[in-house]
Amino acid sequence: MSSPTQSISAAGNHSNQVGTNGRNEFLAFTLGQEEYGIDILKVQEIRGYEAVTRIANAPEFLKGVINLRGIIVPVVDMRIKFNLGTPTYDQFTVVIILNIGGRIMGMVVDSVSDVITLVQEQIKPAPDMGTAFDADYLIGLGTVEERMLILVDIDKLMSSAEMGLIEKIAA
Repeated sequence: MSSPTQSISAAGNHSNQVGTNGRNEFLAFTLGQEEYGIDILKVQEIRGYEAVTRIANAPEFLKGVINLRGIIVPVVDMRIKFNLGTPTYDQFTVVIILNIGGRIMGMVVDSVSDVITLVQEQIKPAPDMGTAFDADYLIGLGTVEERMLILVDIDKLMSSAEMGLIEKIAA
């Protein structure tokens, strides 16, 4: 992506299952050495990382809040959330602004690469690896040529009890 702040249209209500046309678009981003993907329709915009205002007694993964055009937005650092080592913030670090169930929130990732369209055949179930990353939050693994994306169900993750950021979203 060329600019640190880029708007992406995110209209409509969409589930994280592959669309009726058999295709689904995912925003690809990196955390450490791994590449992840989230439903592009949940993305409102992508911004360069900026300092956040810390909130007392918040969990470590909740970096704080930012003021986004008059809306106070909680910001989650996904490297801390997924226990992927100490985060570093550089010119590639971005905040993906999400719209989930009508709530706006941000997630800090190492970098954003592109938007990938996957068909059902390219999405494989995630193996049960007993990792720190709860498989309940995975859609599966998306494969495109030599790339493999860990596809995250961002609705389930952000509405999970330990996140505590938004109420449970009706399925």
